[in-house]
Amino acid sequence: FTLRKAEPKMTTVRPFKLTDLFKFNDVNLDPLTETYMMPFYMQYLAKWPEYCMATRAPGSARVTGYVMGKVEGKKENWHGHVTAVTVSPCYRRLGYAQQLMKFLEDVTEKVHNGYFVDLYVRKSNDVAIGMYKKLGYSIYRQVIGYYSGEEDAYDMRKALPRDVHKKSIIPLPHPVHPGAGDT
Repeated sequence: FTLRKAEPKMTTVRPFKLTDLFKFNDVNLDPLTETYMMPFYMQYLAKWPEYCMATRAPGSARVTGYVMGKVEGKKENWHGHVTAVTVSPCYRRLGYAQQLMKFLEDVTEKVHNGYFVDLYVRKSNDVAIGMYKKLGYSIYRQVIGYYSGEEDAYDMRKALPRDVHKKSIIPLPHPVHPGAGDT
């Protein structure tokens, strides 16, 4: 079995729908994708629908990628959070993840007037870390044992225009444990 690279044809970016939960196995079966139970996805769709988008293959109903996020925090920690962004392996390196990230950043800035966007990524996921850095994210802190107590994560952030002095991205000098000083 060999994965072929998808042709870079026009893809559709549209709001994530509840029925997409039955169409995204190709995306979620990737080992680097965090997979959640159905109620988790349903909660996000109900509470933060503006943060949920999907990409669809040309001429198909199949979901090829998605982003889910939320808005959280208080005062200068008011921000958008990327809960999940993933693209099916055969549709990677075509710009879909960048499109989905840009969408989430725009919602945070223009709809919620957030100070920054943050996300967590496995410390070992060099490809994703490199992509996020190219998109303007920087490592804010290391979170010890974030992934099931077995692997550390980087909390990466990108300041938005409201954070004029870029205070939200000043890195912490030491690692933290999950839940310590979450914003």
